[in-house]
Amino acid sequence: MDPVLLARIQFGLTAAFHFLYPPVTIGLAWLIVYIGWRYLRTADPAYERMAAFWIKLFAMLFAVGVATGITMEFQFGTNWSTYSRFVGDIFGSPLAAEGVFAFFLESTFLGVLIFGRRRVSRGFYWFSSLMVAIGSTLSAFWIIVANSWQQTPTAYRIVGEEVFRRAELTDFLAAVFNPSTLPRYTHTVVASLLTGAFFMAGISAWYLLKSRHQEFARRSLQIGLVAAAVASLLILVTGHFHSVQVALTQPAKMAAFEGLFRTESGADLILWGFPDTANQTVRLKIALPGLLSFLIHFDPKATVAGLDQIARENWPPVELAFYPYHLMVLLGGWFILISWLGLLLGSRRFTSRPYLWAVLLSLPLPWLSLELGWMAAELGRQPWAVYGLLRTRDAVSVVVPAEQVLATIILFVLIYSLLLALLIFLLTREIARGPEPLAAVPAQEVVR
Repeated sequence: MDPVLLARIQFGLTAAFHFLYPPVTIGLAWLIVYIGWRYLRTADPAYERMAAFWIKLFAMLFAVGVATGITMEFQFGTNWSTYSRFVGDIFGSPLAAEGVFAFFLESTFLGVLIFGRRRVSRGFYWFSSLMVAIGSTLSAFWIIVANSWQQTPTAYRIVGEEVFRRAELTDFLAAVFNPSTLPRYTHTVVASLLTGAFFMAGISAWYLLKSRHQEFARRSLQIGLVAAAVASLLILVTGHFHSVQVALTQPAKMAAFEGLFRTESGADLILWGFPDTANQTVRLKIALPGLLSFLIHFDPKATVAGLDQIARENWPPVELAFYPYHLMVLLGGWFILISWLGLLLGSRRFTSRPYLWAVLLSLPLPWLSLELGWMAAELGRQPWAVYGLLRTRDAVSVVVPAEQVLATIILFVLIYSLLLALLIFLLTREIARGPEPLAAVPAQEVVR
């Protein structure tokens, strides 16, 4: 057994499982802020009822997200000690900032949301929801700073030799705002809003299909669809911004995304195909002539670097980057179609069963898209753990035997399966109960 492969499988499994939760909580948090703001402006108890319901689901997802995130940090010290030594001086600051400025803010005010509904004024309750949303969004920023530095390292100098080599921080702000931070962050936050919106819209569609909680479901579906429609277009903008950055700073990754084996002037944008690395071609491809050059350089005849410009030992696994990237892009098109169709249908979106079924079945697709995007980003930077500085095979702990890593993988799979089963049980039970009756929300009992 290869301990490096096992360590990579373990980190990939735990990271992929953890990544199911932060995006949906970020998106849902901002939708709860909007619903709370509507309640603050109108004093309509229906909005308070809506906020209370979505906060319950938010709290469940948040709890599992926190629990699964902790294990990832332990792995840096157990399976990736060489990597931790190398990046420790850089990673310490953003991870500390995430804990101090984001996680505690988010956790503290989440307590108010869960336990303070009858104990604080309506204005402070809404303010607490805003702080939770800001905290969760800030938390994502600092994590993405740490990840982005691995993709496009800046503001460092290398000290030490051999296994004691490490990157030493020289400029904090330059490291934070390295070339890929803002493109990656904006793209992820918009994708998070899309995930929260489809989560809200999908559950609302289910209520309408079951003829339950009609007024609640109509309002929630409306909010979810509008947010999804806006986010699905913003995804195009941020995705383009991010792709241009990748092409300019990580040309090997972009070449793998597009199956571009040879440097070309007027490079085509491949919509789909089957890359063949052995023969350095893409079979049965469907492509738009010159569009890749235009999107990257705003010139349809511009030259785009191919994998022939990269030493063969530094090529990413082309197929493993190509397929997730293109599936993610195809799903992006579906999100635009389904959300804008809902707006165009007008009031029929609440009664059309085929449309409501389509929205319900689309509920998990933003999660799938996020996972595919993450796979493309992480596989596309291989064979580097830190791009151009530290290879993944050199980043692993040298003293942890493969048997121990395999045993922990099995343990993680068992525990995470139980966690997921418990979460699904609790979510489905809460959704089956639905929002509390309006009669249970006497407005005069609320502290104002």
